[in-house]
Amino acid sequence: MSLVAKLQSLLAKPFMPPVFFLSGVTYDTLTLTRIDRLQDNLILLLYLSLLGALIVLTGRLGVEPVQTSELEQPTGFVRLLVRARPYYPMAMQFLLGGLFSAYAVFYSKSATLTRTGIFFGVLVVLLVGNEFLHDRLSNLRLLVALYALACFSFFTFFLPVMIGTMGTWVFLLGAIVSAVVTLRVVHLIYHRNPERSQKEALMVGAPAVALICLLVGFYFLNWIPPVPLSMKFGGMYREVHKQNDHFVLSYDRAWYQVWIRSQNPFPADEPIYCFTAVFAPVALDTTVFHHWYFRAHGSKVFTHADRIPIKIAGGREGGYRAYTFKQRLDPGDWRVDVETEEGHVIGRVSVLVDTRTDIPSRRRTISY
Repeated sequence: MSLVAKLQSLLAKPFMPPVFFLSGVTYDTLTLTRIDRLQDNLILLLYLSLLGALIVLTGRLGVEPVQTSELEQPTGFVRLLVRARPYYPMAMQFLLGGLFSAYAVFYSKSATLTRTGIFFGVLVVLLVGNEFLHDRLSNLRLLVALYALACFSFFTFFLPVMIGTMGTWVFLLGAIVSAVVTLRVVHLIYHRNPERSQKEALMVGAPAVALICLLVGFYFLNWIPPVPLSMKFGGMYREVHKQNDHFVLSYDRAWYQVWIRSQNPFPADEPIYCFTAVFAPVALDTTVFHHWYFRAHGSKVFTHADRIPIKIAGGREGGYRAYTFKQRLDPGDWRVDVETEEGHVIGRVSVLVDTRTDIPSRRRTISY
């Protein structure tokens, strides 16, 4: 048996799709570092390009086993593409696994246990569900819709990194670019293709565009994590002061609470500092807010207390460090949402303020 025949026999094994899927996930997990790293973004852009090309080839050539008669006409590179078409779904599964695992890594850093976790949850579902898509990856409508989502997820964070700013207009620009790229793929499938009709092209492209419009709605509902920003650290402290290039954070905790790195609960009627570190890509300067909320004991709803702007500069691995403070807080539940200018939640710090201070504690400090 020749080497090519052995390779074809191996690729036909039923365990190969999960292997391709897991290899894409593992590669991203081990190699992805920062969301603004050019090499990582170029790899993802290459994945998107290859995935788009394979979707076009699937639409024009299909994925059925090659018949002997089909190899008589094409020559050279075209013949190679025809011979390889049964393996298009496997290759697309690898690329989708690599893309969605990368998005899951990046978006998980910006998602919180709020509404912004919804889109991250969708990415995780697609990441896991990709393993079972092999037999459906000849369905053009599904393929193009997945490609639209992959483009949208990429340009949502890639454009702010490249432009150096973020906001609604940058997000909408990313959505427009995603739609244009997706429709270009659909156009290449049906252009001068006598076996495909224009009506079919509309049926394939329209759901993808509708999906992008739906995701734009998610943005205005604050359901999409504010990538490329992410909160690296946050907590409540009694004192915060800068010492050389570090911030020294003071807090009280019991001797056995070795895992605690911030104070909770906090005594009422005393100054309280909220310290956070927010990561932003190099060359991205923006404004975030410490949005203080209060909920009295027995109440179910948090109410607005204060919203303090903080100008941040990107580039630092550990995040841009800043703090806000209050002189005295009433007893109850307090939280600080770290938000973008549009109100998207980057992270959250919560604390219980109480008049009781009967827990034995000792002053501790950490440096950040």
